[in-house]
Amino acid sequence: MTATYSVPQKRKLVTALPGPKSVELQARREKTVARGAGTLANIYMDHGAGAILVDVDGNQIIDLGCGIGVTTIGHAHPDVAAAASAQAAKLTHTLFTVTPYENYVAVAEKLAEITPGDFEKHSVLVNTGAEAVENAVKIARKFTGRRAIVALDHAFHGRTNLTMTMTYRPWPERAGMGPFPGEIYSVPTSYPFRDGLSGLEAAEKTIDYINTHIGATEVAAFFVEPIQGDGGIVIPAPGYFKRIREFCTENGIVFVADEIQAGIARTGLWYSIEHHDVVPDLVTTAKGIAGGFPLAAVTGRADIMDSVQPGGIGGTFGGNPVSTAAALAVFNLIERDDLLGEAKRVEAALWARIGDWAEKFSIVGEVRGKGAMFGVELVHPGTKKPYPEALTAVIKHATTNGVIALDAGSWDSVLRIMPSVVISDELIDDAATVLEEALTALVSAYPA
Repeated sequence: MTATYSVPQKRKLVTALPGPKSVELQARREKTVARGAGTLANIYMDHGAGAILVDVDGNQIIDLGCGIGVTTIGHAHPDVAAAASAQAAKLTHTLFTVTPYENYVAVAEKLAEITPGDFEKHSVLVNTGAEAVENAVKIARKFTGRRAIVALDHAFHGRTNLTMTMTYRPWPERAGMGPFPGEIYSVPTSYPFRDGLSGLEAAEKTIDYINTHIGATEVAAFFVEPIQGDGGIVIPAPGYFKRIREFCTENGIVFVADEIQAGIARTGLWYSIEHHDVVPDLVTTAKGIAGGFPLAAVTGRADIMDSVQPGGIGGTFGGNPVSTAAALAVFNLIERDDLLGEAKRVEAALWARIGDWAEKFSIVGEVRGKGAMFGVELVHPGTKKPYPEALTAVIKHATTNGVIALDAGSWDSVLRIMPSVVISDELIDDAATVLEEALTALVSAYPA
């Protein structure tokens, strides 16, 4: 795809990172911003375009994180900016549940079209991924009359009190934050690199745990991330989700695909659950849906969605006119510019460039991914023991050399690469070179 950007699509450093203006802003931040709102890199951004961010000191930085999967279509896309600006000049808010407007309906229509399944679907629009997950819990409980909620080991579903309970690891999200809601259960998942099981074997292990620890007839909903983002780009073995879907159908359990990070064209399909040839009952969407504007949704079978009484779901800013205008522009761009195809191009480029890292670097246990969503699991050489110190070193080297990559994994040992689907092959090569420098230094300097 050929495109013209307001910022040249190349890495360029004019100061050390962080630069002097970023250092000054960090000092201001420490006086007023809560410590708990931590930051991966204290480099303050001014503007961006495509796959490049420009900081306040004028450094051009390759973005392999997209704000954790939000700017899938690239930074500050002019079509999205224009749609949001035009809408802001007309109407910024009325609250859909008081006096509605067309944008909300149009987004719901599009979600009904692009989410898996050919049945009638309804949606509710909210603000954030965690809010979508919370509403999906409420809807499933209302529909089934049950209370138990199941999530997978290594899952991340949010930072609200309920969604923290559904999130797997205690640090840093849950530490000291309790008490937590009851009837939330974490169950074994399929993690091919670590368990060595087939999809069917792993599914039967999951099912056995539910039957022996919870009881299938007690479960309202089974939440899955088809590709676990914060969990370390964990992709279950083939057949795992098919068997779990069958189990849910057999036992009247609502099967929920949490597509907040992996959905909206990131993996080469609209939703990552489609790679598993499985149709969920409900889908949660957020992050990439509106190009950086806050918007999220729960979409699913009309009978499930409509089991909630009027007023039981929704919220003040959910489906805001400006955010929904941005989302409609994003949908149009994905189709007009074949961004599903671009995600597949990025996948091919990443496999070609980093796919052999497990053979080249003794601290790389596995490279895995789909579309523009890859993980590099770091281990102590000759073992599968997680190597979080190595990840810290790689991230530090990358950020000081103008590449933003993400950490991930239950043991903080997975390098997460989630660029925009419009990133060029040249930028992928340049960023990979920077990351390779760090891996090479680690193999030489760190003991096995």
